[in-house]
Amino acid sequence: MTELVELTRAGTVAHLRMNAPGSLNALSDAMLAALKARLTELGEDDGTRVIVLSGAGKAFCAGHDLKEMQAGRQAEDGGRGYFADLFARCAEVMQLIPTLPQPVIAQVHGIATAAGCQLVATCDMAVAAEGTRFGVNGVNIGLFCSTPMVALSRNVPRKTAFEMLTTGEFLDAARAREVGLVNRVVPAGDLAAETERLAQTVAAKLSAAVRIGKRAFYDQAGMSLADAYRHTAEVMVENMMLRDTDEGICAFIEKRAPDWA
Repeated sequence: MTELVELTRAGTVAHLRMNAPGSLNALSDAMLAALKARLTELGEDDGTRVIVLSGAGKAFCAGHDLKEMQAGRQAEDGGRGYFADLFARCAEVMQLIPTLPQPVIAQVHGIATAAGCQLVATCDMAVAAEGTRFGVNGVNIGLFCSTPMVALSRNVPRKTAFEMLTTGEFLDAARAREVGLVNRVVPAGDLAAETERLAQTVAAKLSAAVRIGKRAFYDQAGMSLADAYRHTAEVMVENMMLRDTDEGICAFIEKRAPDWA
């Protein structure tokens, strides 16, 4: 049986590929469950240092499965309970990614729309192929992308986010990079290699430091300036107490490669 989310490995980098090309990797009930299971599994794996998330077929992810959503309307309550549960489950997956100890890199091609664009915005970094289009287009069918807005508005300037949300227009890859939705844009033929280079660069760093840093990155973002400095000073102390951090500093001073455990 074909797995909805395939897992492969390149050393300490784990590659997750959404594998429902017929639906443009829509975030169906099954896809959300598979993503949550895979991400949870990898989050508990000390041997995984970086996670790369991609999509099979012509697109990264086209958002929620609209046919499945319409089927949910057949319930006695008109679908209210189903929709509430669906968006809660999607939010669980989106909130899981920042809490994982490993950086998560989106490898994006084709389109990333609605909750698919939300997924890109939620990942810690993103590499996009030239020609990729990004949108929160629900308004075009009468459904404002309110939940995708949460991640989008935390990635790009407010006016850019609001324009995307209210016009339903796409951003091309170059513009997505300009506004901070993605880190890098490369020719389509170089997408996998460039994403792998980025992932391996991060994976080569001291894993404990990256894990401490990722947690602090998101924790401090919601704090006042004074609280953020107080918190990150404590994190720096925690980091300095690591044996491998001491070794890394000594190696730098002595102009040699660090001997990390």
